Amino acid sequence: MATPAPKYKRILLKLSGESLMGDREHGVDPETTLRLASEIHDIYKLGVQIAIVVGGGNIFRGVKAAAKGMDRATADYMGMLATLINALALHDAFHHMNVPVRVMSAINAPQVAEPYIRQKGIRHMEKDRLIILAAGTGSPFFSTDSGAALRAVELGCEAILKATKVDGIYDKDPVQFPDAVKFDHITYDQAIKDKLNVMDMTAFAMCRDNHMPIVVFDFFTHGNLQKVVMGESLGTTVGI
Repeated sequence: MATPAPKYKRILLKLSGESLMGDREHGVDPETTLRLASEIHDIYKLGVQIAIVVGGGNIFRGVKAAAKGMDRATADYMGMLATLINALALHDAFHHMNVPVRVMSAINAPQVAEPYIRQKGIRHMEKDRLIILAAGTGSPFFSTDSGAALRAVELGCEAILKATKVDGIYDKDPVQFPDAVKFDHITYDQAIKDKLNVMDMTAFAMCRDNHMPIVVFDFFTHGNLQKVVMGESLGTTVGI
């Protein structure tokens, strides 16, 4: 019997920087990073083309106090550099698994990363190389969510998979409110109208305007990423 084909052949996986921390208060936990890379490796083996955008909160939270009162653009550039640190940590984890991987940065850092060039990123994925996209859009005042939406559209991805610690989008915080209701599907306009904080409004609007579905799911339950890629009903899909 033939193995079912994945629903998504090319995805952008959005990870938070905090997902690399493990039990630490900040920074990168190598064991946790290897475990997350192993989950991603499982879908890579299915032939899925993968781009990853990782945030920088685990690094930047350690310097947030120092950034108070700082110029916003300067603080944003610091955050972009934090994402580059995380991208290098993920690169190292994939390297240990013998996965062909490239780090591409929107900020010029030739000693450690390739410059982000759209056609080159597409070519890497066509050649079955996993790409990790660092430094957001390369401009301040844009979040890594907005950067993820932009890159997903540019690279022709079929969906953004937003990795979280909860199993989808709720009408209110499920931790604080036991009666919170989970959505299986929600429209872009409703997500924007209700100001749902899973992604920022700029990211939602860009995905809406380019018909890019977003799947919000619990990444930290083993096997969930593969289930989403295979098309199982899991988490919350944001779409039309």
